[in-house]
Amino acid sequence: MDVFVDVFVDSVLDTAKLIPFLLLTYVVMEAIEHGFAGSTERIIARTDKSGPVVGALLGALPQCGFSAMAATLYAGRVITAGTLVAVILSTSDELIPVFMANQAHMGRLGAIIGLKVVIGLVAGVVVDLILRALHRAGDGHPHIAELCERAHCHCGVIDESEAQASHDEHVHGHQGHGHAHGHAHGHDHHAHGAHGHWQHILRSACIHTAEVSVFIFAITLCFGLAIELVGQGTMATVLRIHPVRAVFLAALIGLIPNCGASVALAQLFLDGALATGPMLAGLLVSGGMGLLVLFRTNADARQNVEFAAFIYLVGVACGLAASALGVVL
Repeated sequence: MDVFVDVFVDSVLDTAKLIPFLLLTYVVMEAIEHGFAGSTERIIARTDKSGPVVGALLGALPQCGFSAMAATLYAGRVITAGTLVAVILSTSDELIPVFMANQAHMGRLGAIIGLKVVIGLVAGVVVDLILRALHRAGDGHPHIAELCERAHCHCGVIDESEAQASHDEHVHGHQGHGHAHGHAHGHDHHAHGAHGHWQHILRSACIHTAEVSVFIFAITLCFGLAIELVGQGTMATVLRIHPVRAVFLAALIGLIPNCGASVALAQLFLDGALATGPMLAGLLVSGGMGLLVLFRTNADARQNVEFAAFIYLVGVACGLAASALGVVL
C-alpha cells in the first residue's frame, strides 16, 4: 500500500509539473489559430531550418516540460519533425537532479548533456533534410484546428462570436445619435468581442490541458507501479547480462514514459552497474513525456510509432558506437 501511495504522489507531482507548460502551449496555439495564423506561417517558414538547433538547446534545460510542449506544437504542425526529434533526444529529464543528489563530478554530467545536444541537433537536421527531399515536410501551415476537433472543445464558437461582434460594431457605428455616439458604441462592442475572444481561447486551452493531463497521469501511474514492482536491482541484473544486449534493453527502459526510468538509468550508471554505451542509449531515448504527449495529441498513429522507433534506433546506434569505441564518461 505504501508503494502505491508513493507512486501515486509521484505521478501527481510529475503531471503537475507539466500542466503550466501544456497550458501555455495551448494558449499560444489557440491564439495562433484564431488571430495570428498568417504571421505564424511566415515565422515557421523563416525558422524551420534553425528549429532543431533551438530544440536541442531547450531540451538540455533541466525541465522535461519542453518535450511535452514540443510534442504538442508538432501535433499542431507549428514546429517541424526534426525540431521535435532534437528536443526529445536532448531532453535531460531527471539526469541533472540525480547527478547533483549524488554529488557526482559535473564534468561527467556536462559531457553527457553535451553529447545529447549534439546528437539531437544532428538527428533533427537530418530528419528535416530527408523529409524536405521526400516532400513530406508538410505544407508550412499550422493545423491546430484538428486538435480542437479531436478534443471537441467547440473552438468554432470563437469565430462565430467574432463575426457577431464585428456585425454589431458595424451596425452601431451607423446608428445612434450622431457619428461620435455610434463610434463610441463600436469601440465598446469591439472591446467586448476581444474579451470574449480571450475567454474562449483560455477555455479551449484548459480543456486540452485537462484531457492530456489526465491521460499523462494514468499512464505515469501504471508505469511507475511497474518500475517499482520490477525494482532497480532487477534492472541492474538484467542489464549486466551482455554488453550489447544491455544497449538494446537500456533503450527500451528509456522509452518508458516515466521519470523513474531516467532516474534508474542515471543511478545505475553512477553506481557502476551500467556502462557508458547502455547509459547513453537509455538516456537519449528517455525524453521525458514527449512521446507520451505525442501519442495523445497527434492523430497519425503510424507517424507516432515511426517517431518512437526512430528515437529508439538513434539511441541504440549511439550506444553501440560508444561501446565499440570504448567511450568512458
